[in-house]
Amino acid sequence: MNNMMETMEELHSLQLPSNSQSVAVLENFVDDLVQKMDIGDDVYANLMTCLNEAITNAIYHGNKQSAEKKVFVNLEIINNKRLVFTIADEGEGFDFTNIPDPTDQKNLEKLTGRGVYIMKRLADQCIYNSKGNELELHFKI
Repeated sequence: MNNMMETMEELHSLQLPSNSQSVAVLENFVDDLVQKMDIGDDVYANLMTCLNEAITNAIYHGNKQSAEKKVFVNLEIINNKRLVFTIADEGEGFDFTNIPDPTDQKNLEKLTGRGVYIMKRLADQCIYNSKGNELELHFKI
């Protein structure tokens, strides 16, 4: 008998076009997942907010709504205790270390620029690749 702990993993992948309809596809996927796994309202709200922001950024900022480019969403479910979403676009990436602080007085009136800040606050972990075109969001459930 193997004494090593086994990690139960389940993987899901979506390839989405770079258009606004993909947001609804991802939201439906999350709704089904939440129902299947009986995820609580607080985690659901954080999941939906972060993933909506991540896919919107990938479509509009990363891929610039280019019909030729896709957004890739992968989900890894680990031991039914942790969800790890990876959202990647085919864009040039961005410098996620140099984003203006949306809580700074001079930025409070701006209509954009809060997404990364919000994702970092709501996800248990928010990790970008070095290029800035791939994001990993971790949620404990």
